[in-house]
Amino acid sequence: MPIRTTVEKPRALRIAVIPGDGIGQEVMPEGLACLRAAAARFNLDIELDEQFKDWATCDRYLRTGSMLPEGWKETLAPYDAIYFGAVGMPNLVPDHISLWGSLIQFRREFDQYISLRPCRLMPGIACPLANKKVGDIDFWVVRENTEGEYSSIGGKMFPGTDREVVIQETVMSRIGVDRVLKYAFDLAQSRPKKHLTSATKSNGISITMPYWDERCAEMAKGYQDVSVDKYHIDILTAWFVLRPELFDVVVGSNLFGDILSDLGPACTGSIGVAPSGNINPEGTWPSLFEPVHGSAPDIAGKGIANPVGMIWAGQMMLEHFGYKEAADIMMKAIETALESGGSQVITPDLGGAGTCQSLGGHIANLINKL
Repeated sequence: MPIRTTVEKPRALRIAVIPGDGIGQEVMPEGLACLRAAAARFNLDIELDEQFKDWATCDRYLRTGSMLPEGWKETLAPYDAIYFGAVGMPNLVPDHISLWGSLIQFRREFDQYISLRPCRLMPGIACPLANKKVGDIDFWVVRENTEGEYSSIGGKMFPGTDREVVIQETVMSRIGVDRVLKYAFDLAQSRPKKHLTSATKSNGISITMPYWDERCAEMAKGYQDVSVDKYHIDILTAWFVLRPELFDVVVGSNLFGDILSDLGPACTGSIGVAPSGNINPEGTWPSLFEPVHGSAPDIAGKGIANPVGMIWAGQMMLEHFGYKEAADIMMKAIETALESGGSQVITPDLGGAGTCQSLGGHIANLINKL
């Protein structure tokens, strides 16, 4: 399903490549190989700029005291998109420092107010949920990505004493809520089911969540052909597990969307194959495409990381910019590799004995052949 966007396909696509930490360094070459294969086959004009190899790494932080160099925003702003691997090595730098010093900076400064994640049961992957087959789980999670519960408003008083108090505020603006709801409604309207589910908790969070519900109801008036329902977040997580086939497009606040967009891919069998888009729909700033799996320090350097999330993120990026034919072949190559690649190709997280390179190389070959 194409991603709804107002971005026009540029003449030449300029992509800033940032591998980041951990297995990001291992899966990125496989993602780039697949993008280059698609670009060569379909004669796409894509520049993949790899000058940013030490950006958003904990090694850089330990060396310089910063995850990103001075002037990073001005350097990245002219690019159409960022192709991002992973961030975080908690044994070296606390996660709140590495994440807020890099990925969250990109989201906020480039106003990537949409986080978009597909939740889809892929061929060849055993579903952890009973009696589910390919086609049963196929929905999107749309997450508000720049405000909400993940605000930086708050503080600590009387630290280290019995009176210690910590406060962090949830911030919901009409602009912020309405634009993520509009994106989700547009996406739902473009799909056959035309069904949108809103995540809320207005029976317990008595100010911000009723406001979210009000704005959703108001937005729905402009989409008479879209069926709308809402679930409180606690029971919604249960239904994700019990009946994921109910869902088509699910929209939530920053916190709720964060939870659901990890739970959804987990219900499909491997979070290692899930991609994510951090999107500025207007194209005023670069969008960012990344795998969901993170830096996975426990397997970093072993060569066994699953590269599908990185490759699928590249597929999302091509689709976002309107290269549908190339994106469709990339998706077909991913599906074919997962379904019939064999144990010596498939990575250990999916029960195989293959490597990151064996699976990535197989997908790149399929892009050339299918």
